[in-house]
Amino acid sequence: MILPVLLTGFASGAALIVAIGAQNAYVLRQGLRREHVAEVVLLCIAADVLLMSAGAAGFGAVLERFPWLVEVTRWGGAAFLLVYAGIALRRALRPAAALQAASDRRTTRRGALLTAAALTFLNPHVYLDTVVLLGTLAHAHGPDRWWFVAGSVTASVVWFTLLGAGAHRFAPLLARPAVWRGIDVGVALTMAVLAVRLVLS
Repeated sequence: MILPVLLTGFASGAALIVAIGAQNAYVLRQGLRREHVAEVVLLCIAADVLLMSAGAAGFGAVLERFPWLVEVTRWGGAAFLLVYAGIALRRALRPAAALQAASDRRTTRRGALLTAAALTFLNPHVYLDTVVLLGTLAHAHGPDRWWFVAGSVTASVVWFTLLGAGAHRFAPLLARPAVWRGIDVGVALTMAVLAVRLVLS
């Protein structure tokens, strides 16, 4: 039956996507600032569609055969996360440069998309989760694997849409610079921890 496969795909995708990480933190930040939210959300969803489909099509086997590809993204991802953690920490320590909903220093569309793409594709856990793990789970359903992918993609659409579009509801709270600094400290710590975990994994 198709429905159980769809629900299994949705639950599996949600379990991996909802975990707080660098990508989610960035989508939340853009949503709070109301900067290029739709574009960033669409990029994240498109990336999940691409990677989940690649896993279902068998690309996970390629990564398992050539583990050096994962190794390259592991070190590159760790370096990027540490740099971004430093940027977030600098914002938190410099009130004049802290995040503000009405800041004059706006992020360009190109800059927002490049950052979102880097946080997505330079994170080796993305490949391990979406390509290898979800790909393996999808193949377990044989000819119905694409329904499993459809369920996982639906989870991605729901999550990123809620994260990006719902964040602005907290805008009144974020009128206080101290709250923005706290968010940046949280983002910096999250990305630093992720970077360390990548190096040690």
